[in-house]
Amino acid sequence: MLDAPTTAQLKGLLGNLRRPIELVASLDDSAKSADTRSLVEEIAALSDKVSVRLDGQDARRPSFAIRADEGRAQAVFAGLPLGHEFTSLILALLHVGGHPPKEDAELLDAVRNLDGPLHFETFFSLSCQNCPDVVQALNIMAALNPDITHVAIDGALFQDEVERRKVMAVPTVYLNGEQFGQGRMDLAQIVAKLDTGSVARAAEKIAAKDPFDVLVVGGGPAGAAAAIYAARKGIRTGVVAERFGGQVLDTMGIENFISVPHTEGPKLVAQLEQHVKDYEIDVMNVQAAVKLKPANGDGLHHIELASGASVKAKTVILSTGARWRQMGVPGEEEYRNKGVAYCPHCDGPLFKGKRTAVIGGGNSGVEAAIDLAGLVRHVTLIEFDSQLRADAVLQTKLRSLPNVTIITSAMTTQVLGDGHKVTALVYKNRETGEEHTVELEGIFVQIGLVPNTEWLGGSIAMTNRGEIEVDAHNATSLDGVFAAGDCTTVPFKQIVIAMGEGAKASLAAFDYLIRH
Repeated sequence: MLDAPTTAQLKGLLGNLRRPIELVASLDDSAKSADTRSLVEEIAALSDKVSVRLDGQDARRPSFAIRADEGRAQAVFAGLPLGHEFTSLILALLHVGGHPPKEDAELLDAVRNLDGPLHFETFFSLSCQNCPDVVQALNIMAALNPDITHVAIDGALFQDEVERRKVMAVPTVYLNGEQFGQGRMDLAQIVAKLDTGSVARAAEKIAAKDPFDVLVVGGGPAGAAAAIYAARKGIRTGVVAERFGGQVLDTMGIENFISVPHTEGPKLVAQLEQHVKDYEIDVMNVQAAVKLKPANGDGLHHIELASGASVKAKTVILSTGARWRQMGVPGEEEYRNKGVAYCPHCDGPLFKGKRTAVIGGGNSGVEAAIDLAGLVRHVTLIEFDSQLRADAVLQTKLRSLPNVTIITSAMTTQVLGDGHKVTALVYKNRETGEEHTVELEGIFVQIGLVPNTEWLGGSIAMTNRGEIEVDAHNATSLDGVFAAGDCTTVPFKQIVIAMGEGAKASLAAFDYLIRH
């Protein structure tokens, strides 16, 4: 199951185990069970602290538990945690084996103090780049707190359970049998949902902080670059981010980041986060900004947070990025995560053998249709314009696929469903005005981005699209407030451009501080 380089690397990592662990496999006669047995036996052969049992009684087969401390610490995988989840497997082995997680000590104490019993189940797909964060966070919790258990379930392998529980998006998390959440969540976010008092405690600490010279709002590529450039000037720098990494976390393949031929969003974000940590930057994560109060007599701008805290700064750099644009048609919100999805890489495997549609004929839409065509029964690509807008090489590939239908000059007007899941979509031919219904089970929306700027209200000048207006120095209409990245009027929303704009905004903020 594991190649020679991976085996050598894993053997070295298992040297960090501080206590014995036991791999307990529940198997049947399937080929996947044979692969699972091979995997756990190969892992056990790499360390004398790892043993294997093949007499597990879990109803989900194949599955295996990683146990220590007589079962008081454990993580369970239903399916083979390869692909994006292989890192989750490695970390589970280490954390159940007593190796400390790389998380804030106060946060880990909060996990240990949670009252149970709390039984989590996470449905994931091996192609989902959002799933590992959730799986790893819940595995940490199960490893640290004996009143918490967690099972990570490969939705593509356990299709019957996915159908029965109506799981149509990953990651989907259940707590004690009830849906707890969907989408990317990190450890801090999960603990905040379970321990509401932690939000108030965090707000109290944030409110007590001294004013910053530069406060960056947003933790994507623009925000990370801005923070690093500010910290390198030796000035007091803070970052407020709802989730560090932003939209890049939802990006599968990145092939146009100059000097790096290929990388993936979560990997790039991890590198950005580590780079930020190399400097004295105060990162306040899981904190959503809700209001900007311009400086008055005290010369300090105030950023009010959803937690109730307020952060003060001499200058502010707004880098709140953007999010997926929605169609805005009847039925879309009702069937969100019930057939209407926005990440084909994450949720595509759940629609194996089913009929799907992709809305949007740009690069993102065409790439999504190409990827889905290898999984699903049929893909209908619907484009508003009279022709596709994707790069020629992508269009050629798309048109070569036998299970793809391309419809142009079409406007989606409604999403239909049976109350539980999507059953069809309705579109109008823009040339004839005639309406058509396409029966299907999944709709993937890929029609661009919307800037995350609603919270700013009328405090600064914005376009009618919600983009913050900036000049050549990234200055906004408000003195001492700058902006960078996808939330601004700067054209071409690209990672490399956002980073450059973040650096430029930070240098402009430093120049402003010198002159004032």
